[in-house]
Amino acid sequence: MRLGVNIDHVATIRNARGGDHPDPVRAAQIVARCGGDGITAHLREDRRHIRDDDLKRIQDATDLPLNLEMAATEEMLGIALRHAPHAACIVPEKREERTTEGGLDAAGQHNTLVPIVERLKEAGIRVSLFIEASERQLDAAIRLGAPVVEFHTGEYAHAHLDGDRTRISAELKRIADMSALATKNGIEPHAGHGLTYENVQPIAAIPQLAELNIGHYLIGEAVFHGLEPAVLKMRELMDEARG
Repeated sequence: MRLGVNIDHVATIRNARGGDHPDPVRAAQIVARCGGDGITAHLREDRRHIRDDDLKRIQDATDLPLNLEMAATEEMLGIALRHAPHAACIVPEKREERTTEGGLDAAGQHNTLVPIVERLKEAGIRVSLFIEASERQLDAAIRLGAPVVEFHTGEYAHAHLDGDRTRISAELKRIADMSALATKNGIEPHAGHGLTYENVQPIAAIPQLAELNIGHYLIGEAVFHGLEPAVLKMRELMDEARG
């Protein structure tokens, strides 16, 4: 199972004061050094963390594949085509939200997504859709021809925080069932959002999931322990769950 590390919130800290420190590029280099499998960065429309020039600097600084999270807009499509990241994960985006809240409505936005998905694919960029683990959304991903889906694990994470075992079990089953269905239909399933040391292993144990993308929690742990130990511990927990 691959671990993609989202470095957005290194940039959030940088932008809080202005200037260039801490540099998300340095975070990408640390992730590469300690065995991370990819870098995820979300270029938001309001540029609240990752900035346009960060993308090329990240690509130049490490050989790790860059997974660009992006809204389904012409501006972001143009940026993706210009930088040609390894992957583009289309996510919902609201200006007022603190973080991505819920999955993309791929079914409801089908007509908007068709040309964006096609142009990304034509450019050789692996397209991923960040969706809820539901048959309706997965069917939309199939119809759109997306090779990858990333299932939103936020509800599972909230259930874990609440200690609600019934909801935890239901969410795990939902994600596991949709991961199996995605694989059956030739789509590679990933997962992410709200994953921590405490809740990652049941998700990592789902055999069809090929990749987890984790960011906020790892950057938070890095404040206290350093980024390399934080990534290594998450990697260890994931491997243990698979072992």
